[in-house]
Amino acid sequence: MLIRIFNDKPTLGRAAAEQAANAIRRAISARGRARIIAATAASQLEFLDALTKMQDIEWNKVEAFHLDEYIGLPITHPGSFRKMLMEQLVNKTGMKRYHLLDGDAPDPSAVVREVGAELASAPIDIAFLGIGENGHIAFNDPPADFEIEDPYIIVNLDEACRQQQVGEAWFADLSQVPKQAISMSARQILKAREILAVVPDRRKAEAIKACFEGEISPMAPASVLRRHPNATVYLDTNSASLLGPEMQAALRADSQVTVR
Repeated sequence: MLIRIFNDKPTLGRAAAEQAANAIRRAISARGRARIIAATAASQLEFLDALTKMQDIEWNKVEAFHLDEYIGLPITHPGSFRKMLMEQLVNKTGMKRYHLLDGDAPDPSAVVREVGAELASAPIDIAFLGIGENGHIAFNDPPADFEIEDPYIIVNLDEACRQQQVGEAWFADLSQVPKQAISMSARQILKAREILAVVPDRRKAEAIKACFEGEISPMAPASVLRRHPNATVYLDTNSASLLGPEMQAALRADSQVTVR
């Protein structure tokens, strides 16, 4: 796994968007289409904005899958990830093929089965991720299940995860944050040919240190990215601020470092 560091979020976003755009173009050139997984959250704004402005991406040949969504939250709610996906990616590109996780459907388990079958029907070319303040990827909170093979799962959200959503101002208080969500599983995320994680901000620094300097563990869910042969994590100086002296020195010397 490769870690890259940048001085600010706009520069980070543009660099990540370049890598993402190249992966999409390669997939279309090789296979006639690109299948992507898209994360949507406050941390992804600069990246997705830069990506949607990239030239020469045939968005009509891109198929997108949703990473996660709250159960019981309508798409009209400001915190809905479906709403963010539409606003930050689909509407800006004119993409025609995308799969939303309907979190307020009468039967969320049916959504898990149906969208999961579509997701598992062919390989994913690149997955765009964030990492939560508790180290989660998608809504795989600690202790994350690294073994389940299902493409999507229904999960219980821990308090730290729910409090992050209040801190990002999507909800007025903790009581308004749903307690369950549909999440792509960790093993499904790792099946993508390429993974790109965009993780700016000081509030992510403790998770970054735990996931990339500690053991690979379900208690630090994003640490599992170290098992992937083609994963890149984009940090800014704030999210990288608690990494140890050896890692900091390597990043200062080369602006990137490989982690195993």
